[in-house]
Amino acid sequence: MAGRIKSEDVELVKERSSIEDVVREHVTLRRSGSNLVGLCPFHDEKTPSFSVNPTQGFYHCFGCGKGGDVISFVQEVDHLSFAEAVERLAGKAGVELHYEDGVRPREESIGRRTRLLEAHRVAEEFYSSLLPELPEARTARDYLRGREFDSAIAGQFGLGYAPTDGHALGNLLRDKGFSRDELLAAGLINRGGYDVFQGRLLWPIHDITGDTVGFGARRIFDGDPRPAKYLNTGETAIYKKARVLYGLDLAKKSIADDRRAVIVEGYTDVMAAHLSGVTQAVATCGTAFGVEHIKLLRRLLRDERGGDPARVVFTFDGDAAGQKAALKAYDEDQRWASQSYVAVAADGQDPCELRMSGGPEAVRALVDGATPMFEFVVQTTLARFDLDSVSGRVAATKAIAPIVADIRDGLSRDELIREASRRIGVGIDDFTQAVRRAPRGGIAEAAKQARDQPQETAQDAVPAPAYEPPNLRDPVVRAEHMLLQCVIQFPSAVPTQQLDPIDPADLTAPAHRAVFEAARTVGIDPGRSQGAWVSAVNEAVPQVVRPLVAQLAVEPLPTKLDSQGRPDWHYVRSLVIRVREVALRRQISQVMSALRRTEDPEQARGISAQLTTLQRTLADLLATVE
Repeated sequence: MAGRIKSEDVELVKERSSIEDVVREHVTLRRSGSNLVGLCPFHDEKTPSFSVNPTQGFYHCFGCGKGGDVISFVQEVDHLSFAEAVERLAGKAGVELHYEDGVRPREESIGRRTRLLEAHRVAEEFYSSLLPELPEARTARDYLRGREFDSAIAGQFGLGYAPTDGHALGNLLRDKGFSRDELLAAGLINRGGYDVFQGRLLWPIHDITGDTVGFGARRIFDGDPRPAKYLNTGETAIYKKARVLYGLDLAKKSIADDRRAVIVEGYTDVMAAHLSGVTQAVATCGTAFGVEHIKLLRRLLRDERGGDPARVVFTFDGDAAGQKAALKAYDEDQRWASQSYVAVAADGQDPCELRMSGGPEAVRALVDGATPMFEFVVQTTLARFDLDSVSGRVAATKAIAPIVADIRDGLSRDELIREASRRIGVGIDDFTQAVRRAPRGGIAEAAKQARDQPQETAQDAVPAPAYEPPNLRDPVVRAEHMLLQCVIQFPSAVPTQQLDPIDPADLTAPAHRAVFEAARTVGIDPGRSQGAWVSAVNEAVPQVVRPLVAQLAVEPLPTKLDSQGRPDWHYVRSLVIRVREVALRRQISQVMSALRRTEDPEQARGISAQLTTLQRTLADLLATVE
């Protein structure tokens, strides 16, 4: 058939194309007898069932059944026709192809993918030639210099500049024989015939084999009519952003050798990481890190169940958005057999900023000192709660328990229960029960809350004083209320020395605290009339609490009065003891929680001494009860 590649050339391509080398561009392989095995690139799996026989030149997956030679592998993995696959391998192997009857297929009949890749290759050469020389590209060069990337570094990563002339690239490519439809399909021009990228600094985006499949473009001029800071090539036949990682072509060998992948957030972060010696760094291209990216990396990491786990390190900005991104990544964490980590600089700097401020060693230290993903998720989640309060620890337990419950591995779950209970400051048995009762789907729910809700810190979680009517159905609040009735109606019946040990913060109802604090501030004066006393307290409380003062002043006490019309001293004393007892038990609980959370031996000794003092005070108080 005219235009068909001669069979002897096809055989020569297969002979000169190492199936091992070709497969290793996509899969990390390890020796198993005379074969090589790895995770299949054609379906998702946890244990390797994909086998390559380098001697015979064939592959086969015992999981999905796909198999063949080096040509069929390239066809399958890159979605090419037979002719396209042969032509791609021939180009890499240096084989000159011959066609039946000496007729090569016309350009328009050559595979569409090959044409789109060639258009991008030409575009990359064009853009990169303009960056160092074109006068209008000076702003782009200044931007790079401001981030300590010189011209040599720009050349190393193939950076370019898209001129403001909206037809420069399109005219060049049309002169080289590309049609308007091809340029539209490549995403290099728009429907109006203008170049997609104009007046922007460009990063070429390569697939795992090193072919240019798209561009990322940063705005550098204030007058740019397109306000988005970054523009990326739209979805095309060769560019699917969910399946592409910037820098993977450069990082794949290090990822496979070290079994470590580092996920950063931007193009400059990838550059900074590689220049700092973290050569496993990659970044997504205008989309969140997702399932397809995980599949891509798992094959390189040899991410298998059992054995020594690989490591995946996520670097995020230290702001709330970065924390949300980390939690979203955790939502997909159990798709890995690898151990996931999060690296966030203490001052919130990204790798590019960190390289500028601390040098390459600071970037390496950031990645090497990464925190395990679960620990980071727990820290981020617990930051929303006041762990010094019982209610805060209860709320934190409810938030963390579903996350732990979703951990499928039993040994890991038991270890995480111990760690989480320590951080929250609750007993292991109590937290274990909470995990057993927790609904499934906790990881997804935590990630969803991180995406949908503002990040809240412990400081943010402290509400402004609220003075709702006290809940008198609560026996503790009821005891406070009755004590305040005595203080307001019969101040002389409550000895000052009895009130002195009580701190306003000991009262649980905010309105009660406000009244008690006002009474302490005004001070009991035996020479002041009852009416003057109540008026003074009323003036000292916030406006919204004054109805409560009036209520306390007229409510009948739920006890008999003595011959002088005052409450019995034993009644008042029992209320004082009850309020102090509740406060001391609350403080003891808080100190015990702090003791569980601390890892510092010196700090633990100090907390233990404080705990002993509180327990002795409580015992002495209860010993006075008749």
